[in-house]
Amino acid sequence: MKKKIAIEKTLGHMPDRSPEKGTSLIIVIMIMSFMLILGLALITVTSTGSKVAGNIRSQQQAFNAAEAGFDTAWMAIEEDFASGTWSSFEGHYLKDPLGIDDPSSENYYFRGLNDDEILNLIDPGSDGVADLDNVLYYQEPYMAEKGGSLDSRYTYTVFLIDDESGTGTTDSTDALMVCIGCVKVGNRILSTSRLEVLLVSLVPGSKT
Repeated sequence: MKKKIAIEKTLGHMPDRSPEKGTSLIIVIMIMSFMLILGLALITVTSTGSKVAGNIRSQQQAFNAAEAGFDTAWMAIEEDFASGTWSSFEGHYLKDPLGIDDPSSENYYFRGLNDDEILNLIDPGSDGVADLDNVLYYQEPYMAEKGGSLDSRYTYTVFLIDDESGTGTTDSTDALMVCIGCVKVGNRILSTSRLEVLLVSLVPGSKT
């Protein structure tokens, strides 16, 4: 009889331990799951942060390219006016495709197009050469590499727009200079930036 009681007491303690072991296992799984989710979140944030930083950097480089295009074109035009090669902006505006300078144009007005679309209009064959007249510079590289050659990843495109076109008035003493800076990897465009600057020639032969 005593032996039977001892066995019952021993067996009576066994069920009490199982729930404790099961609970511990669940807690461990929950902690591991939480750590896994936290790790994935950190990886995602780190990856996104580097992409954002890269986009900001390429956008700044594109803006620098647009500024370089403006500086180069402005100095060239200033010299043309000073030397008498140009007496006005007449004949130097970009007129093609028809409607590029007309705000009422639904298809080709330059402000209704993004930079990629404008570049494709200028060079539809993608051979690196402008197919339109009066494009001052097209995909012109300007940054020198270590070897001395120009880096084709950073370029600018510049042309002039008649800002009075479509208004019924004509004033060839001013022009809107459009500068598009571009950052590329191979043939793929990473980022672009556009500057629009109004140029005015005060008198024939004067500086712009």
